[in-house]
Amino acid sequence: MTKKSSLFIRQFVIGLGFFSGLWTAIGIDPQATVLRIVAEAVDTVYPDPNVRWLFIVLPTILLAISITGAYLKGRVLGIVSVVVAYLAGLSILVSFWTALVLLIIAVVIGYLATNQRLVKKVTGI
Repeated sequence: MTKKSSLFIRQFVIGLGFFSGLWTAIGIDPQATVLRIVAEAVDTVYPDPNVRWLFIVLPTILLAISITGAYLKGRVLGIVSVVVAYLAGLSILVSFWTALVLLIIAVVIGYLATNQRLVKKVTGI
């Protein structure tokens, strides 16, 4: 596996897609928890409404950066692989085998997304 594919699969497919789905299935959001703790700590030191506003908007900014990164690295196939990995994370508590199959499919799509020359060679497009 190439370095570009490996990095994309670890960061976006597993990290952004699968773990986000897993946290959603469990019912907690570690990012929101960490941001809440940091916001409370900052608020005690520097109680400015503009700083509080930043912590409200920050999760949306981070999500936009992550999705943009996935698109830039893997284009449309990359986004599809992240969505399939998210569905795998969501379904892990319902059916382990379904989640495993979806995760394998997401990894394969993620690999193909970062190897566009291989896709062009196979499909002829």
